[in-house]
Amino acid sequence: MGVPIAIAYHWRGAFENGELNALHAEAFEHRVLEDDWVAQVHEHSLGWVCARDAEGLVGFVNVPWDGGVHAFVLDTIVAVGARRQGVGRQLVAVATAEARAAGCEWLHVDFEDHLRDFYFGACGFSPTNAGLIRLA
Repeated sequence: MGVPIAIAYHWRGAFENGELNALHAEAFEHRVLEDDWVAQVHEHSLGWVCARDAEGLVGFVNVPWDGGVHAFVLDTIVAVGARRQGVGRQLVAVATAEARAAGCEWLHVDFEDHLRDFYFGACGFSPTNAGLIRLA
């Protein structure tokens, strides 16, 4: 592991679609898309957290909500070069604090099995029953 990098976290921070599309492609190992993230989060989300170092965007998490007491963690992503330094944990911590400050009573997350230790251990989520229907 190299020298720790200085990271700043911004609730509802500014970002460009291109930089988030590139980060998303890196994190989820797909081609770079041309999604309009700016419009999406402004229309559907309570907020989002951007993590930036001196070079640019290194992390992001989206926090959509139902407009009431339920918020959701989606698309927690960290650049490969910034992983294993607590960036993801801090993204979720900021999202949790801001959802609580907005009056939300519940913060939901779902994830693949290999992320159990991250969400249950590092981020403090509790296991719960949930259901899922694959639509496509």
